[in-house]
Amino acid sequence: MSSSQDFFTAYDALLARWPAGTTEIDVPTPYGTTRVHAYGPADATPVLLLHGGGSTGAVWFANAPALGTQHRVLAVDILGDAGRSVPAGRPLRTTTDLMAWLDALLDGLSVSRTHLLGHSYGGWIALTYALHAAQRVDRLVLLDPTQCFANYRLGFLLRSLPILLRPTEARARAFLDRETAGTDTDPAWKRLYALAVSGFSNRKLVVGRRPDPAALSVPLLVLLAGRSGVHDTAHVAARARKAVPDARIEILAELTHFAMPTAEPAQTNHWITDFLADDQEK
Repeated sequence: MSSSQDFFTAYDALLARWPAGTTEIDVPTPYGTTRVHAYGPADATPVLLLHGGGSTGAVWFANAPALGTQHRVLAVDILGDAGRSVPAGRPLRTTTDLMAWLDALLDGLSVSRTHLLGHSYGGWIALTYALHAAQRVDRLVLLDPTQCFANYRLGFLLRSLPILLRPTEARARAFLDRETAGTDTDPAWKRLYALAVSGFSNRKLVVGRRPDPAALSVPLLVLLAGRSGVHDTAHVAARARKAVPDARIEILAELTHFAMPTAEPAQTNHWITDFLADDQEK
């Protein structure tokens, strides 16, 4: 079996753990077709989920049941990353392209306004989009977001080099085992991530400058991993509080960056659903 076949077998196995009633939607955009996993009442307020690099939209299997009780969950396979989204047409190269892709995706889903939730790289996209199109975002949730409030730790960048220079499944798995040690990070997702890194070495994630969170005009929840190896959690929390004084910021002490969102999902789901419920009570 080829590495891509292995990847899609692992992907489908993770997707099979989503709740009954989950549907798959392919949304055409000028940049290609975007795969979206949808769950929850069709007429409920949507919450668009943006995964971390290499994680795919299937990673939210432990969050979809809780979020889908009151919301329409729309989990995206980010275009240009591993998954079932297919780049075609206009190339996705710049932050401007990324924002236009999300505009087109929401239009294609007939979503005028949505809650936005992103983890890691997906958090950077989510914050950037909330600044780009505040009129389309009700509430913003960031899970240990990268390049939003502070830089990466130098040590993390050095540990990442081997899988960036020669991405193999074994190297990716060893890296992930180290970064999730002491947590109950889902093993099936870990395998999918390792296969994504090794089997999609040509994936092209659009990266750009750090956004200015002080300009944010939508309610914000930041959930930080207390044991994150990616950045200094206390520093990120302090920077976030200074930039967005009204934000709700919580540190999940036992989690690491890559443990989110599959480890201790009940805790994560509690904070997210509580924050999103505030909007419904107003």
